[in-house]
Amino acid sequence: MKKIVFILLVFTIILSCKNESKTDKKEVETSTESTEKTAKQNDGLTLLKGDFVYHNGAAVLQTHAEIYGVLPSGNFDELNKKAEALKTEPTDMVQIEIRGKITNEKHEIILWENKVEVIEILNVKPISKDENNTVKLGS
Repeated sequence: MKKIVFILLVFTIILSCKNESKTDKKEVETSTESTEKTAKQNDGLTLLKGDFVYHNGAAVLQTHAEIYGVLPSGNFDELNKKAEALKTEPTDMVQIEIRGKITNEKHEIILWENKVEVIEILNVKPISKDENNTVKLGS
C-alpha cells in the first residue's frame, strides 16, 4: 500500500512540474509579444487601404467596408500630388494605403459621417484596368 501511495505521489509531482514549465513558457511568450509592439502600433492611427479620388474639392476614400471623407489636413496635399501623377482622367481613382486618424466629428465642408485625416502615406498605385469602373459622360 505504501508503494502505491509513493508511486502516485511521485507521478503527481512529475506531472505538476511539467505543467509549471509549460506555464512559464507561455508567460515568456506573452511578455515577449507585448514588448515587441512598435511605436506605430501604439500611436492610435488606423491602417486604411482602398480607392481614393479627389475631384472638384471633394476627396473620398472607399475601403472594402466604409467610405470616408478625407480631411484637407495632414499629408493630404502630398497624397493628392501622388494620386494626380497616376490618373489619366480627373475622376479616376487610385489605390492607396495610408495610416490616418479616423473621426466622426462634424465638419463644415465634409459631410460624410466618417472622416479620416491622412498622417502617413504608405503606398499609392493606379487601379488596374480590370478594376477601373469609371463612368465617362459625353463623347
